[in-house]
Amino acid sequence: MAKKGNILVVDDEEIMRDVLEAILSGAGYKVELARTGEDAVAAYSERPFDVVLMDVSMPGIGGLTALEELIKQDPEAVILMVTAYATFDTAISAWEKGAAGVIRKPFQNEQILALVAKGIKSRRKEEERQNLRQAMSRSVKREGFIGRSEVMEEIFRLVDRVAPARSTVLITGESGTGKELVAKAIHEASPRANGPFVVVNCSNIPSELLESELFGHTKGAFTGAIAAKKGLFEVADNGTIFLDEIGDLRPETQVRLLRVIQEREFIPVGDTTAVKVDVRIVAATNVDLKEAVRNGQFREDLYFRLSVVPLELPPLRNRREDILPLVQFFIRKYSQENGREISENLAPEVLSLLESYNYPGNVRELENIIERAIVITPGNEITADCLTPEVRDPELALKLFTSSAGISDEIDIAKGINFYDEIRKYEIDLIRRALKQTGGHQSRAARLLGLNATTLNSKIKSYNIQIEN
Repeated sequence: MAKKGNILVVDDEEIMRDVLEAILSGAGYKVELARTGEDAVAAYSERPFDVVLMDVSMPGIGGLTALEELIKQDPEAVILMVTAYATFDTAISAWEKGAAGVIRKPFQNEQILALVAKGIKSRRKEEERQNLRQAMSRSVKREGFIGRSEVMEEIFRLVDRVAPARSTVLITGESGTGKELVAKAIHEASPRANGPFVVVNCSNIPSELLESELFGHTKGAFTGAIAAKKGLFEVADNGTIFLDEIGDLRPETQVRLLRVIQEREFIPVGDTTAVKVDVRIVAATNVDLKEAVRNGQFREDLYFRLSVVPLELPPLRNRREDILPLVQFFIRKYSQENGREISENLAPEVLSLLESYNYPGNVRELENIIERAIVITPGNEITADCLTPEVRDPELALKLFTSSAGISDEIDIAKGINFYDEIRKYEIDLIRRALKQTGGHQSRAARLLGLNATTLNSKIKSYNIQIEN
C-alpha cells in the first residue's frame, strides 16, 4: 500500500507505541517512533512530519513543553496530543500551545485514523498555500514582472489573492504595460500551474477564423477544413487561456464566449455535440470596454462575466520608481543573452535620462532601449550615447516631428499639447506609411525607416498597428 503521509508517534510506553504504529502502518502511513519529548524535538528538527501523535504525560520535558518546542520549529505543525487524563484544562492548555486536537485514552482505531486524515488534509492545504506564494514569487522574478512602487505592490498582492480561484480576471492597461506577464503570473501561482497556459491574441487572428481557432472545427466544416482540429479552449483544458485584445471580438464570437463562461462547454464549428472544458479565462485589453459597451460594440453581459476581478496596470510614466529595478533586470537579462558583462550601476546622467522619459511604449519600450544599449555599448557600462535619440534629447524628436511635411500645420503648440501623445501619433503615422509602401512587409518597412526589424515589430505590437497586406 502506498504511503499516504509521515507520522511521528511519541509515547514513553512501548505497548502504546506499538499499537499506534500497527494502526497507522496498516492504513498506509509511514510511522517513526520516539520515546520522549526530547527525542521528538530532535527527530522533527531533522525533517518535518505531516502529523505528530504525542502523549501528554512523559518523563523529561513532557508532552506540552515538547509541543511548544515543535511549534517554535514549525508554526504550521499538526500535533495531536494523547492523554489518559483529558480534563478540560488539559485540552485548553494544549490548544492554546498550538495542538490541532486532543485524544483521550482509551481511543477507538477509527477515531485515530479520522483525526490523522484530517490533520494530513490540513497540512497539505497549508503546503499548497506556501507553494502558491513561492510560485508567485518565482514567476515575478523570472518573467521580469517587477516593481517596488506602491501601485505595483498592490498588484502583486491582488495577484496572490486571486491566483488560487477560478474566477475570470480582466486586465486593462496601455500596450506594453505587461498584461501577459500578469496573466502568466496568475496562472503559475494557481493550482493550474502544471496545466497549459494558452495565449490568444484576438486581434492577430482574422475574424472569420477566430471561432475555429478558439473552439475547433470538424472535417469539412468550411472550405479548407480538410481535417478536424481541436480549438484552443480544448487545448487549454485544466489550465488557463489568456485572451489578449478581447475588445476586438466580433459580436457572434462574444456570444459563444459567454456560453463557455456560463456553461463551461462549447460546440466546435460544424459540430452539434458540446465539449466540456475546465478552463480559467484571463482576458486583457487596452481599450475602454465600458465605452465599447455604451457604443454597442461589446456585450454588457460578457463584460460583467469577464470583469469579475478587474486589474488595471498603470503606465510606466506613472510609476517611475520602478524604472531602475526594471533597467537592472533587463541589463542582467540581455548581458547574459549577448555574452556581455555590463554594469548595473548607471551613471547619474544616464539614470536621469531614463527616469525622465515618458515611455509611450511602456515597459516593452524600456526593454528595447536597454537591449539596444547592451548591444551597441563598446565598454562594460551603458552611457548616454547608447540610449535612443528620443531618450537622449526629447527636443530633437520634437524638431523631427514639427519639420515633417503636413503635420506641423495641424498642431497649434501655442494652445498647449501633450508632447508624448503627439510623438506617439507621429510614430504610428510613419510606421503605417512605411507598411503601406511595402505592402505590409515588415523587414522592408524597417529598412525604409532606418530601424532594426525587431524594434519595428515591437513598436507595431506596442501601438497595436493593424497590418494590411
